[in-house]
Amino acid sequence: MASGNSDAQPGPRGGSMAATALKMLVAGGFGVGKTTLVGTLSEIPPLRTEEQITEASAGVDDLSGVEQKSTTTVALDFGRITIQPELILYLFGTPGQDRFWFMWDELANGALGAVVLADTRSLDSCFPAVDFFEGRGVPFVVGVNCFDGAPRYGTEEVRQALDVGPDVPVLLCDARDRESSKNLLTTLVEHLLRTTTPYEPEMS
Repeated sequence: MASGNSDAQPGPRGGSMAATALKMLVAGGFGVGKTTLVGTLSEIPPLRTEEQITEASAGVDDLSGVEQKSTTTVALDFGRITIQPELILYLFGTPGQDRFWFMWDELANGALGAVVLADTRSLDSCFPAVDFFEGRGVPFVVGVNCFDGAPRYGTEEVRQALDVGPDVPVLLCDARDRESSKNLLTTLVEHLLRTTTPYEPEMS
């Protein structure tokens, strides 16, 4: 789902304006807050594919730093947010565990940009997401999800640790807070406008 015009919005003189739908990804390591971020932002009940972590995953999934986590996303999270009447973002949260990374190529198909969530307790867990989007030329921003009790680092310290360029926005955020999450998404849209062809809504 790259973009489309399936949602008609009211237009001038009672007509309709075709809404452009853009696909964005929310990626990162296991337990960094992707499901929480999608749920916080979505204006519709989010679609979630979470399952209980069982003993069958012992020795397979790395729970370092998130030992208290009891569920895991096994396919994707999906949500929707309207930025403007003619601009709708569809959010797809990727699974974070190594054994589900085969799904990333399919989820990334048609995506215009991404949020990479990072957790300072396990910064190395978001390296695969950074490498994935850099390798495919997909613009992204890094959101450092500030968990309670987690070590606090400045954005430039995180930038250096992740080895991302100065053109990539790095922000501190709280995935549980709607305004903080909206600021992260707004920064991504602004980043896209600087790095891609300007968006022009189609008129019906």
